[in-house]
Amino acid sequence: MKQLKVFAAALLLAGTAAQAQNADQPWAITVGVNALDGGRSSVATDFADRFGQYFQTDNWSILPSASVLNVSRYLGANVSFGVTGSVNKMKKVVMENGWDANGDFNGQRRIDATDLMYYGVDGHFKYSIGGLIGSKWFDPAVHVGGGYAFLGKASSGNVSGGAGVTFWLSENIGLNLSSTYKKQFEDEGVLRAQDVSVPSHFQHTAGVSFRFGGKDTDGDGILDKYDECPEVAGLKQFNGCPDTDADGIPDHLDQCPNVFGDAQYNGCPDTDGDGIPDHEDACPEEPGLKEFNGCPDTDGDGIADKEDECPEEAGPKANNGCPWPDSDGDGVFDKDDECPEVAGPASNKGCPEVKEEHIKQLNEYGKTILFNTGKSTFQEQSFAVLDNMAKVMNQFPNAKFAIEGHTDSTGSDKINDPLSNDRANAVREYLISKGISANRLSSQGFGSKNPIDDNKTVAGRANNRRTEIKLVK
Repeated sequence: MKQLKVFAAALLLAGTAAQAQNADQPWAITVGVNALDGGRSSVATDFADRFGQYFQTDNWSILPSASVLNVSRYLGANVSFGVTGSVNKMKKVVMENGWDANGDFNGQRRIDATDLMYYGVDGHFKYSIGGLIGSKWFDPAVHVGGGYAFLGKASSGNVSGGAGVTFWLSENIGLNLSSTYKKQFEDEGVLRAQDVSVPSHFQHTAGVSFRFGGKDTDGDGILDKYDECPEVAGLKQFNGCPDTDADGIPDHLDQCPNVFGDAQYNGCPDTDGDGIPDHEDACPEEPGLKEFNGCPDTDGDGIADKEDECPEEAGPKANNGCPWPDSDGDGVFDKDDECPEVAGPASNKGCPEVKEEHIKQLNEYGKTILFNTGKSTFQEQSFAVLDNMAKVMNQFPNAKFAIEGHTDSTGSDKINDPLSNDRANAVREYLISKGISANRLSSQGFGSKNPIDDNKTVAGRANNRRTEIKLVK
C-alpha cells in the first residue's frame, strides 16, 4: 500500500510517457515515473490469469525519482508515435520454489527479493479516443508497439500493448495514467535465481505530459492558424488582435486604436459631446451640428462658422455666408453658384459636370491601388495614383462620390468584410487629406459579395480585389 501512495503522489510531481498531442501541438516531451509488476500477474502460466492480480500493488517496484523519458510526434487522424526510455530496479520477482524426484520443476513459485536493474526502450503507436468523444480534457487512448528490455544481465525484445487516460488541465499540460503489457520473446516462464531471464510483465506509468510545437509568431499564446493578427501580440477574446487603447474594440476594427473611445463611434471619442466622434468632427472641441461635421453655425445661415466668411452675419450658402458677384463669370451669380470660383452651367448650379469619362478615369485609377497584404495601408506606388484621383475630384467641387471596397473570395467574410470597409475608408481619408471635402465622400466595403470575375483563377481574383468610384446623384 505504501508503494501505491508513492505512485499516486508521483502523478502530481512527474511526467508521463503519454503521446497526447494534436495537429496544433504536434510534439510532446514527457518525463515520468514507472512501476514494474514482478508478481504473478506477469508470469502466470495461463495468459488470462496474468490479469488476475492486476490491482495488487504489493509486488510493484518504483524508483522514487523520474524514471521515464518520452519524445513523441503527432502523425494525424488521432494517431501519434513516440519513443520511450525507462529505468527501474526490480525488487521483487517470481522465482521457482522446488523440483520433484525426477528433477522436474514442481510448479511451485514464490516471490523473492531481488536487486536487478531494469532498462527499457520502447516505440508505440497510440490512438487517441478523446477526439472521437468530443472531449478536450478527458482523453482515453490505446497503444501498441514493441521494444527491448534489460533485467540484470538478461535482455530480450518484446511486443507490447496497453491503454491509458490523460486529463488535460490546459492547452499544453495534462495528467496521465497508463498501463502496458510487455510480452517478452525469450520469456521462459520459470525464473531461476541463478539464471534470471526477462519475464513478460506489466509496466505502469503516471505523470504530466507537455505538448508543444504550434507556431505562434507574436508570442501571444494564440497559434497563427487561429490568430487574426499573427504578427502582432493580442488578446484571446479578440482572436489574437490587440486593443491598444483598452476600450474593448480590437485595433483592426477601431477607427481610433490609440485613443480610448466609445463602441457606438467605432472606438473613437466624442470630446465635445455633440454626438459626432472626433475623427469625423471638424470642430472636436466645440459643440456643433451634424450637418456641419460637428462645427457650429453662429449666425444660423446654414454655413458652419469655420467655412462662413461672415460668421456673425447671415448670408446665402452659395456665397459662403456673404454676398458677392459672379466671380467666375459663368452667368450664375455667386449667391446661386455652388462653385463660385469654377465656371459651370446653370443646370448644374454653376459647377462643372462630372461626365462618364471622368468616372471611368477614376475607376481606372482605383484598379491600380495596392494595399499591404491583409491590411488597409497603402503600398508606396499607390500614393501617386491617389493623388491623381484627388486632382480629378477637385475639378468638380460639388460632386459627391461613393468609394466601394471589394475583395476576392480568399478568406472568410468575418475577415473580408471589415477589411474591405477599412480599405475603402482609407481611400476616403487620404482623398480628404488632399482637399476633397469629407461630406462629398462616402465609403463602404462589400467584401467578396460582388465579384466581377471568376474567383477560381489568379487573374480573376486580382480583378475582384478593387476599389470602385461611383458618382452620387
